Amino acid sequence: MSNPVICIGAAFVDELFHAKEEMLLATTNDAIVTKTAGGVSRNIAHQLALLGVPVQLISVFGNDSDGDWLKKVCSNAGVKLDASITKEGLSGKYTGILNVDGSLFSAFLTNAANYLITPDHLSKHKELLKTASYLLADANINVDTAEWLLAFSNETGIPFILEPVSVPPARKYKDVTLNGLYLVTPNEDELPVLCSEQASMTQMQIQELLGKGVQNIWLHNGQMGSALYNKEKAITLHAPSIDVVDCTGAGDGSLSGYLLAKHLGKEDMDCLKLAHTLSAEILQVNGAIATHLNQEKLLGLVNKYYPE
Repeated sequence: MSNPVICIGAAFVDELFHAKEEMLLATTNDAIVTKTAGGVSRNIAHQLALLGVPVQLISVFGNDSDGDWLKKVCSNAGVKLDASITKEGLSGKYTGILNVDGSLFSAFLTNAANYLITPDHLSKHKELLKTASYLLADANINVDTAEWLLAFSNETGIPFILEPVSVPPARKYKDVTLNGLYLVTPNEDELPVLCSEQASMTQMQIQELLGKGVQNIWLHNGQMGSALYNKEKAITLHAPSIDVVDCTGAGDGSLSGYLLAKHLGKEDMDCLKLAHTLSAEILQVNGAIATHLNQEKLLGLVNKYYPE
């Protein structure tokens, strides 16, 4: 078996309220509610496992019924939890309120306990981490934990990927030394908060991060597609035109598709095509995971969205 992708970060219960009509403030809105397993790192691990990529998840679960349920969902998908933590108390929950078009109106995060994933905890699992093909962390983890992972990556040569998640967690990394980071994956809102105020335009922000030693920057531009930058080149790819059902997890799915492509040894443009294809499929279903796909089906869909 090939070496696993090791994902470090959040595992939550996702409770999503889908508005039936246009959202109104300070009053009752009619909605349909769905409950799925979520959390950025957990979503990526789950999707990769369904696509046949070996994966480990290092996350935190409560010792409640939600925690038991989350662990079972992960295990059933094929995600290994050898170095995960079970804490006293409630599991983390992400409560999202979605507009009629599936876009996010607002969200709440409660009982997150990613602070328990410490450098000390990771140090105890060094032998497991040394088996990784890629290390991936979401920005919900503590900065000192991300710094430990980056140092470990630079020491071992195992590529480390940082997923910013959203503006508040991304902002924590503004003054962090990122030299040697293999890949960071911001969207248009997250990119500026990773950079200084002097870098006021996108190209200046890209150059600043490259100057800090980040090897690759994958900028997500929503419906406009994405662009992958490094010191040698920049490549761009448009997003497919689709009808969005639910925006939850589209970014996580995109990164899952990219990692699958890397696992299969594909070149950068083919990595982006596979990433966009998986993201497009997730946008057309409820929840953050494309449970209807396996590796073969996904690979067969690339030509649907990007015909030769």
